[in-house]
Amino acid sequence: MGNSATTGFADRSTPTTAYDADFYLWTQEQARVLRELRPYGVDWENAAEEIESVGRSQKTEIRNRLIVLLMHLLKWQFQPEKRKDGWLSTIGEQRVSIEGLLETSPSLRAFPGDILEWAYERARRRATQETRLSPSTFPEHPPFTIAEVLDDAFMPGEPWHPDDLAE
Repeated sequence: MGNSATTGFADRSTPTTAYDADFYLWTQEQARVLRELRPYGVDWENAAEEIESVGRSQKTEIRNRLIVLLMHLLKWQFQPEKRKDGWLSTIGEQRVSIEGLLETSPSLRAFPGDILEWAYERARRRATQETRLSPSTFPEHPPFTIAEVLDDAFMPGEPWHPDDLAE
């Protein structure tokens, strides 16, 4: 395969622009630059707003996935007799998706930790509704660190074996 000058395609093996290195940061920078340059005939303000909204959507996705992840970690810890493959699968899926979002937008790396308390409060409410356990069953504040929440090797509660999972 030829180089980008002969093929018209950039080499995607290494980031060449802020867009490739950190999409979220790129959206924020582009919105700022678009607002500074206002040539005739272009609705720059709305274009900038749309670009920012793409960045905001990444934060929203991280938020939503973190809530689901925390809820399943709570169910895993406080309902060991009901553990099942589906919970394990959901926990893994949320972790992989969050990791992927953070890889494409490294400037959001601290974001999950910044919203842990907020997301935990919502996850706790959802876990209470789904399990029908008393709200007092679940700690008022997150019983796990953000590092534990995002760690593929971490599973809270009693030790387990795949043969222990409910059908």
